[in-house]
Parts: sequence; structure tokens; C-alpha cells
Amino acid sequence: MTKDRLKKVQNTSSFVRNARSQEFRAIGRLMVDVYSRLEGFPQQPEYFAMLENIGEVTKKLHTELIVAVSAEGNIDGAVVYFSDMSSYGSGGSATAEKNASGFRLLAVAPEARGKGIGRLLTDACISKAREDKNEQLIIHSTEFMKVAWEMYERMGFRRSEDLDFMQGELPVFGFRLLLQ
Repeated sequence: MTKDRLKKVQNTSSFVRNARSQEFRAIGRLMVDVYSRLEGFPQQPEYFAMLENIGEVTKKLHTELIVAVSAEGNIDGAVVYFSDMSSYGSGGSATAEKNASGFRLLAVAPEARGKGIGRLLTDACISKAREDKNEQLIIHSTEFMKVAWEMYERMGFRRSEDLDFMQGELPVFGFRLLLQ
């Protein structure tokens, strides 16, 4: 899937494309809203400030901010894709992985849940990783996002303890999908 090509998935009328700069503020608000609603998720002011200013990630090499947009033009969800792990920006060993893509910060608007948006965004990242000819796709998640783990595992991602790390007091769990 090229940068500006739209993709549609069954069961949703949403399309995936790269975010436009005029959407960055709304995407940031969406991400803050989603992550701040996670029951028990620690309040981390720097983390929420980063989410609020999510458009800044597009200034990094190998980084794309991808959105799912409804037929009505609403932003149903977003994710940050990395074609090279050197730009991934997490703790742990993930940034040293070679021949790998990754994604972080997947968020689906509360009103769009249950419509396949998370899968649509994940599929877009898988397609991009294959186009980038990478051998694996790496992601991280926390206990507070365990509902997403089931989807990732159904899609072929496997827990990879070698990618786990601690973000302060918060355990962060690694997953990888082998693409070859």
C-alpha cells in the first residue's frame, strides 16, 4: 500500500490513509481520550503530552501517522507506523531489531469500536511492513490493553519476552509477527 493509497476492509466503511497535518490536533485528542480512559492506566503527563502532539512523530525518519477515516470524514482511529525500528522510540531492545517494522499507539474512537477499525489499522501496518520488505513487525502493549492482545494473537502476533521492558513502574510486553 503506497503512502496515499486508500484501503477498505470488510465490515467497515472506513478507509486507511496517512494523516494530514490539519488532522494532527484531532488525532492527538483522540489518542489522549482513548488512553486516559483505560481503567487503571497510570497518569503519565509526559506520555499524554506526547500523544496530544502526535503530529510531531511525522518529523522522524521512517515514521508515518496512519488514520482510519469513515465515509463521513470522521477519524475512527489512528496508529503510528515505523518502517525501521531505529525510529520506534520505545524502551527495551526493540529499536535494535533489524529487518523489522513496528507500530505503536493504536487508538480507536469509542464510537467506532466493534467495527473492525483496530484490525483495519493493524492490517495496514502489516501491508506496509511487507512492502518495506521487512521480515517482522514488532509491537508493544500493556496489561491495560489486554483486549487488543486477543486480536493481535488471532492475526498471528506472538508474545516475545525478549522485547519486554519496564516504563517506570509499568511493564510493557512485546509481540512480533513474522512476515516471511
